[in-house]
Amino acid sequence: MNSATNLKDVRLSYHHGDLRQALLVAAKALIAEAGIENLSLRKLAERAGVSRTAPYHHFSDKNDLLCAIAAQGFLRRHQEARDTFNNSRLTAEEKFAEFICGYIKFAANNPEEYELMFGRNIWKQKNSTQELRDVAYPCFQHQLEMITSWQQMGLISGDNPLRTSQVIWGAVHGIAKLWIDGIYTDSAQIEEVSLCAVKLFIKTASLKVWEKSIG
Repeated sequence: MNSATNLKDVRLSYHHGDLRQALLVAAKALIAEAGIENLSLRKLAERAGVSRTAPYHHFSDKNDLLCAIAAQGFLRRHQEARDTFNNSRLTAEEKFAEFICGYIKFAANNPEEYELMFGRNIWKQKNSTQELRDVAYPCFQHQLEMITSWQQMGLISGDNPLRTSQVIWGAVHGIAKLWIDGIYTDSAQIEEVSLCAVKLFIKTASLKVWEKSIG
């Protein structure tokens, strides 16, 4: 993540009156540079070029800020998944392949958000805010609805959509974490592993659609 670019984005957002969004951009930049443990509202104010009290008008504390970043990630990922599932130009097989590809791509392109969306900093410590729960749970529910639909049409095996959804999520989450944590560093390797995951769950997978998704 380019710090100079992010600082420019922060100031641009701030000058346009959206200080909350500017603070979220700055917070993600700080996390990318020094980790979650080194983030503070004071450092955030310094990065954004605002008074030390300004962030408190939008976030009550550090946890509230972290939850807001995670919530933003869930909103974006949910919309991506909905767009794919509702795309009438794609077959069911293509939608499933793009769902898998899109999930892993999102994690790779937004590691700071992803770590907060599914990491222990919020959920294991039971620190989620109502704002976060209000967007995270519908995201999970939509995934369950997609899996249910694909099972009903015979695309995916199994008779328990909830358990199947959990298994699929566990598989793609594992691949995403291996990439984010630097275990896998070759993007071609990730592409092959992800394509293998698609083929494990459905009998036929469109390689052409896969290549379009990762291109």
